[in-house]
Amino acid sequence: MNLELSLKQTLKLSPQMLQSMEILQMSTLELNEYIQELVQENPAAELAEPAEAADEGAEGDELWRRLQSLADLDHQNRQYVTADRDELDPLARVGTDGGLEETLLLHLTRQLERSRASTLVLRGAQFLAACLDEDGYLRDDVADLAQSAGLPVQVLEEGLALLQTLDPPGVGARDLSQCLAIQLRRKGENGPALTIVQKHLERLARKQYHAIAQDLGIRQEEVLEAEREIQALDPRPGSAFAGREEPNYLIPDLAVVETEHGLTVVYQNSYTPTLQLSGYYCNLQKQSSDPEVKQYLTDKIKQAQFVIQAVEQRRTTLLDCARAIVRRQENFFLHPGGHLVPLRLADVAQELSIHESTVSRAIREKYLQCARGVYPLSFFFSREVGGAGEGTSAHQIKSRLARLVEEEDKGHPLSDQKLCQILEAEGCAISRRTVAKYRDELGIPSASGRKARAKEKEWK
Repeated sequence: MNLELSLKQTLKLSPQMLQSMEILQMSTLELNEYIQELVQENPAAELAEPAEAADEGAEGDELWRRLQSLADLDHQNRQYVTADRDELDPLARVGTDGGLEETLLLHLTRQLERSRASTLVLRGAQFLAACLDEDGYLRDDVADLAQSAGLPVQVLEEGLALLQTLDPPGVGARDLSQCLAIQLRRKGENGPALTIVQKHLERLARKQYHAIAQDLGIRQEEVLEAEREIQALDPRPGSAFAGREEPNYLIPDLAVVETEHGLTVVYQNSYTPTLQLSGYYCNLQKQSSDPEVKQYLTDKIKQAQFVIQAVEQRRTTLLDCARAIVRRQENFFLHPGGHLVPLRLADVAQELSIHESTVSRAIREKYLQCARGVYPLSFFFSREVGGAGEGTSAHQIKSRLARLVEEEDKGHPLSDQKLCQILEAEGCAISRRTVAKYRDELGIPSASGRKARAKEKEWK
């Protein structure tokens, strides 16, 4: 029998600590919903009345003016303002789910009513029409649908064939290739374009024009002509009938404004309701002689007090993290073309003497508004890439990569390997694979794709 003596440390989190961590990582919308639910469930918690604006002097007025100008210059959310204005026009919603709605299912049903197909096939086509997604595709397996519909597979196959003859062209397709092929056949196309969408669609997406031309035994110019014809097709034939989605508003938790004292981080208090203790129930708790009532109110008051403290701690931690980020990324905020420098969660955690996981929770789904737009706080954490002495962020490398492509000889574009060598000579030692990854993220075609594009422009 062996006896061992060992020491170990364990960390046990109380329910209050867990709740505090949950509140810290809540987004503004989640926090608002949580506070509203708490007020409904806890009589000791109530929402404070909006305080009248205090006279903060010229400095406060100037800060408010700068915040208003940031909102006015926010091009990223301007489309939502336009959407709100459309609500004032009764004709703006015609054809949407708020006006005279014309759904894809209704549009197809009207066409099926004029069909001379058998009753069973019409029933199958009607069933499949109801199974289409918002793009007009049939994603489910016909055999599985046949079992659900209680119809033979052959009937559903005939119903699908009927469905694919209806308008809009391409509706009822199983995939993109079939959708485009249906549209081309409807136009009477039997040439290279049809073959390309059936067999070489992935190659076309990669701009492998030369390989496609060799396989089909045609000139590369014919491939480019077929590409233009394919690009004129509708890859989402059902999207025109989709109901209009309500806009999702992006609520910035923080704002960065430039003042005479430098960059200032402002917490947007107006977006979060203020929670406070109910004076009535606090007095009732003190005056009540009923032990059960007194204990009940005591527990509710403690719960409300803890949430109020946790919300305030969330605000303080978020502000501290944002200020640390702004200090590290000052160049980005002060200059329109400024780049991000490498920044890790550990760097901010070390500066604030908190745990890295606390920083991670604090920045989750939090947004910051500045002169350049609205960005998630996670955007400002850019890892170090390459072998430069002081380190280079991925943001900087992507910007440099875009400039190199923009300045290259369009007739002889730079390959990924050449771009890799140029960046390495400038002190950014990254692999060709990383260059290709960044190029794809920037939406820049490969060298062969850019060369083909240049030739296409010359022919035009």
